[in-house]
Amino acid sequence: MPADAAAPVPRVLSGIQPTAGSFHLGNYLGALRNWVAGQHANAFHGIVDLHSLTVVHDPKVMHDNTVNLAMMLFAVGLDPEVTTVFVQSHVPEHSQLAWIMECTVSV
Repeated sequence: MPADAAAPVPRVLSGIQPTAGSFHLGNYLGALRNWVAGQHANAFHGIVDLHSLTVVHDPKVMHDNTVNLAMMLFAVGLDPEVTTVFVQSHVPEHSQLAWIMECTVSV
């Protein structure tokens, strides 16, 4: 990188699964208060519904939990005008990239 080039801006990507009906103290202390405090950074906060599909969930319950989780994230102080909040399954590139990696990366 040339000496006069700007340093890259660090990014934060963090997610929470919509599997519970509400937050617990561990969610707040471990993640959410940090999300709110750091939301002015280049941060992306995801409701990672695809990550929760390792076990069977009722689709209606999953949808309701996703909507409720989004409302709770805004209620604890995340500002959608300041930070990015997204639902993982609404970003098709996530699944597309996962497919490419599954087909090309060996362990």
